[in-house]
Amino acid sequence: MNIAMILEMAASAGDRQAVTADGRSLTAAELLRLAGIAADRFRAYPAVLYLGANHLAYPIALFGAALAGVPFVPLNYRLGEQQLAALEARHPGALVLRPADLASLTDPADGAAGAEPVPSDRDGVAVLLYTSGTTAEPKAAILRHRHLLAYVLNTLEFASAGEDDAALVAVPPYHIAGLANLLTNLYTGRRVVYQERFEPKEWLDAVRRERISHALVVPTMLARIVASVSGDDAQAPSLRSLAYGGARTPRPVLERALQVFPETGFVNAYGLTETASSIAVLGPGDHRKALAATDPAERARLGSVGRALPGVEFQIRAEDGRVLGADETGLVFARGEQISGEYGTRSVLDEGGWFATRDLGRLDAGGYLFIDGRADDTIIRGGENIAPAEIEDVLLGHPDVTEAVVLGLPDPEWGQRLVAVVVGGGEPEELRTWVRDRLRSSKTPDVIVFRDELPRTDTGKLLRRNLVAELSAAEPSDQESSRA
Repeated sequence: MNIAMILEMAASAGDRQAVTADGRSLTAAELLRLAGIAADRFRAYPAVLYLGANHLAYPIALFGAALAGVPFVPLNYRLGEQQLAALEARHPGALVLRPADLASLTDPADGAAGAEPVPSDRDGVAVLLYTSGTTAEPKAAILRHRHLLAYVLNTLEFASAGEDDAALVAVPPYHIAGLANLLTNLYTGRRVVYQERFEPKEWLDAVRRERISHALVVPTMLARIVASVSGDDAQAPSLRSLAYGGARTPRPVLERALQVFPETGFVNAYGLTETASSIAVLGPGDHRKALAATDPAERARLGSVGRALPGVEFQIRAEDGRVLGADETGLVFARGEQISGEYGTRSVLDEGGWFATRDLGRLDAGGYLFIDGRADDTIIRGGENIAPAEIEDVLLGHPDVTEAVVLGLPDPEWGQRLVAVVVGGGEPEELRTWVRDRLRSSKTPDVIVFRDELPRTDTGKLLRRNLVAELSAAEPSDQESSRA
């Protein structure tokens, strides 16, 4: 089995449009023909590197590589020349598809595809995706055909979409969500509409113009969308489902989104590159139920990432490996057919097949998973382990704070001191008092730093290491008053 099977199934299900970009559409059959032509070209290479943005050439290249039986490697085209050159050097002899090469896939000179059979090696490498490298250098996560097929086949029903359903994809093609959205929407029969670069007004215009029924955004995109809406209604009646994920979503942003998209079902999707997309989902019913709940435990579930998808299991473990019970916080482990946990020739799955997500979290009694941040972000102050997310959530509850991140910086007395970096207004001592009144003194930031924006990747992940490096080089007396 090979992911090209998904395209073949879609092509056999009818002749409606499958993908749209820049005003041009292809049916699944047309996409399959062009992928076959590309595959004839790709077979001469050990891998195919894709350096383009969202474009009709992306699905052609992905499925062309699958039909050719070679790995597909989408790279972050926004990286600098040296960074891209270093990544390209990891794939000697590979075919590199740059923006100038994409037209050769969508409008090939030779219009006939060969008759090679579809590869059937389910253990073959389908895609190599480089992790975002927010805490270290990026590494290539291996996703085999069986991982991606398990995600699609275990969670979705073939050709289940309505005839007019359309999904807007604005996340970049080198992100796991971009890959997963293509596969899942083709499988269900939903037309994929690509937006080359995200802008909130253009995103809303596309939703209305293309009558988009489904979309996925990362939290920074969601924040910009709701901020661009004047009034209490985004006027997007066709949008039935809006998924968000990839990073923590501030509760004020989510509550505003629920307000301006009153008829839209919201889906919080939790997953990692190494898990072949989502492994837990908080569905539309969960969102509305939690928002209307009077019971604190049920209302708190609006801040969860939902429950495990079919075929996925979770465990919460203590640092010594003990499996913890409900509402106990520890390290999140996941297991399932779709989970790879493989880099190069190295697998990081334990002997039981469990993958360490490196996230801290807990499961409540109903199986809802709460993520408290990365284990690497834990701050140890005076021997006490402190999760930054708890303090960040309190800061975000202040009416003048729009973004907040809490870091641990070296301190000769306490080991680490708490530094909060805040976007928005307020005064340092006012914010410290706000936190102290809601938590306790040991979790009150020692220093408050103001910034106009936080450093993030283009998919919305916070670059903590950039802030740590910057603030570690500054004197504490300089930090509190700094605004940049």
